[in-house]
Amino acid sequence: MNLNDKKILVTGGSSGLGKATAKLLIEAGAIVLITGRDGEKLKNVAEEIGAKYLQFDISEYDTINQKGTECIELLGGIDVLINNAGVGERAMLGEITIELLERTFATNVFGLTMLTQLVVDQFKSQEKGNIINIASTAALNGYPNGSVYCASKFALRGITECWRAELRKHNVRVTLVNPSEVPTAFANKERIEREEVHNKLTSVEIATAIKGVLEMDDRGFIPELSVWASNPFD
Repeated sequence: MNLNDKKILVTGGSSGLGKATAKLLIEAGAIVLITGRDGEKLKNVAEEIGAKYLQFDISEYDTINQKGTECIELLGGIDVLINNAGVGERAMLGEITIELLERTFATNVFGLTMLTQLVVDQFKSQEKGNIINIASTAALNGYPNGSVYCASKFALRGITECWRAELRKHNVRVTLVNPSEVPTAFANKERIEREEVHNKLTSVEIATAIKGVLEMDDRGFIPELSVWASNPFD
């Protein structure tokens, strides 16, 4: 797909992977709208990178139809949905609560699904579209204290496979991207970006991978892509 003038919605686009991806796609000629919970931060980032923006928390279910429709209207249509918004909650077995599970799944699974459902109506009507779900290598392997977060990302991986099976006949490409650890503001309660680490990924590697997935000719697609640091033990 040629990215020039393509209309792209990136959730969670005010920092980290979302911001880097939006910036790279805009530089390639795409029209990008970013969403986020912090209105002031979102506005500042949008102005910095040249994106459209809309304050939007996908865990607030009763606003999804209105806000999702508004996103599409602001873009003037939609060619790509990048489901990047996510939260990271960790707890050891014995410390897990229903509230912790509900808070994590509200963003990582439930809200994401309902927004995608809205956008897919548009994709089906135009018989083309692209969905990229940002999961994690935590969707592939569990680890101590990861029950809540891994469960949400394993769920997203399964959902992605179902959507892929349902939507191929409508020429909708569905891809799961699994980043390894990237120092960003993710799971940082102060929402401050962490400094880069020499042996870990940066947001740019993930953004470049996403751009490559989208730029593949429309006759093909990448179902799942995992991006690991070359030597995180160095």
